[in-house]
Amino acid sequence: MNRLLLAILALLGLLQYRLWVGENSLPESFQLQEQIQLQQESNAKLLERNQVLKEEILDLRRGTEAIEERARNELGMVKQGETFFRVVGEPQRDGDINR
Repeated sequence: MNRLLLAILALLGLLQYRLWVGENSLPESFQLQEQIQLQQESNAKLLERNQVLKEEILDLRRGTEAIEERARNELGMVKQGETFFRVVGEPQRDGDINR
């Protein structure tokens, strides 16, 4: 009976060791689950960004309105016959808005 009890305790100790310290242990499993969650969040952000870029590409391919808007905003282009006005002033501070 003593040998059987010792064998069971040794087996239990071995299983506990593998559970907490050995390969594929519980802490390692939790760490991998956390890494998977972070990677999924990163992938979701990248998919969202890719979708925005795809929509922008399609918009640029379809018509001239998007191209014209980008040219006006990024390059400062003006159509013939239009007058361009630039308002120059000091940038407002957060405290100035409340006055």
